[in-house]
Amino acid sequence: MKEPAGKILVIDDNEDILFALKLLLKSHVETIDTINTPDKIMEFMARKDYDVLLLDMNFTKDAISGKEGFDWLEKIHAQYPAAVVVFITAYGDAEKAVKAIKSGASDFILKPWQNEKLLATISSSVQLARSKKENKELKKKQIELNAVMNQPFQDFIGTSPSMVEVFQTIKKVARTDANVLILGENGTGKELVARALHKNSMRNDEIFISVDLGSISETLFESELFGHEKGAFTDAIKEKTGRFEVANKGTLFLDEIGNLSMPLQTKLLTVIERREVTKVGSNKSAPVDVRLICATNNNPLKMVSEGRFRQDLLYRINTVEIHLPPLRERISDIPLLADHYLRIYSKKYRKTIRKLSSDALKTMKEYQWPGNVRELQHSIERAVILTDSDILDKEDFMFSAHSGSAGEIDLTTFNLEDIEKQIIQKVLKKHAGNVTQAAGDLGLTRTSLYRRMEKHGL
Repeated sequence: MKEPAGKILVIDDNEDILFALKLLLKSHVETIDTINTPDKIMEFMARKDYDVLLLDMNFTKDAISGKEGFDWLEKIHAQYPAAVVVFITAYGDAEKAVKAIKSGASDFILKPWQNEKLLATISSSVQLARSKKENKELKKKQIELNAVMNQPFQDFIGTSPSMVEVFQTIKKVARTDANVLILGENGTGKELVARALHKNSMRNDEIFISVDLGSISETLFESELFGHEKGAFTDAIKEKTGRFEVANKGTLFLDEIGNLSMPLQTKLLTVIERREVTKVGSNKSAPVDVRLICATNNNPLKMVSEGRFRQDLLYRINTVEIHLPPLRERISDIPLLADHYLRIYSKKYRKTIRKLSSDALKTMKEYQWPGNVRELQHSIERAVILTDSDILDKEDFMFSAHSGSAGEIDLTTFNLEDIEKQIIQKVLKKHAGNVTQAAGDLGLTRTSLYRRMEKHGL
């Protein structure tokens, strides 16, 4: 161990053992304290935040059962549940070692020890202690964040029929441990759905971890998700806990799962099926218990048919699917969303802005919103920052380059099939869903239009 590795408390009734351990460890740890009786454990722990306790298993003369050590382990964990305790004993066997681990000890050292093995055990125990502390802090922050989320779905709001259906699905699914796949365009609020599922789940006191798979390079995928051992590769200067282990007992949200290559899909599938992870550079696997929520803006069935997504992985991640509608298909929610963000940003930038004008709302309803709710949010924020008025008007927004009259098409793609779908949607909307009139405008028979509507899922 090259760097100081934590604060250590040694408890042993043999003064020679205490001296030997102090001599061995003093250059390898930040602090080492020794006591010759377990009666002082609580007194010392109350004064200092120790990373690891080295606890002898026998204190009574001629005792070899280890019962005293187990009794003190129970007392320690009753007051300090996260304490990392390593047993040391001269009377060890496999049965006692197994019992020690089951009772909550992190490891088991036999006297006489080998110096290298003892140092390695202490190093890994310190890392475990620090990981526990980090997880505790993350959980604390998560609880604090949850406490301020007093709205049922916070920024995730809407009263349109499609959104009501989404909310109802969330309420039904949240209390289960079913894996959920969230589908929707960029900016529709997929992470908000994932957070709502977690907040309303049985795991809401545990951690929520969000991972943007689109931002993780292929070479770092395993390290980020599964962790790595120190020295596993060139830049692995210290051990890393992967996102799966950090999210243990909580919820893991994998965003943009459609961006994964086939080899990475295979590795992810293995972890999901076995419910255990193996760090890069390690042969040991660790069990993980996570609620898995995934999201993508791609069509997973189309990707499967094109050989770009594993069908067995899709089956694993989409026990339940939640489809988020684009903002252009929930126009009735625009005034509600606009007012919501207006209040947020008026308060943030300390401005008194009463409302949006009717012209501004009319323009917003006619706009196609390629960036969906996220774009609306940013548009409101920008308008609040720049306006000098107490009412946001049409001129406060930059829609002219994108919006058009009811008969124009705002193309967000050059894919011919997608353009055909957009045109059909636009014409159907123009004629309030009347297929006969829409077919006439498009120069098609009703049968041909129905066939195209079925092809595009309309």
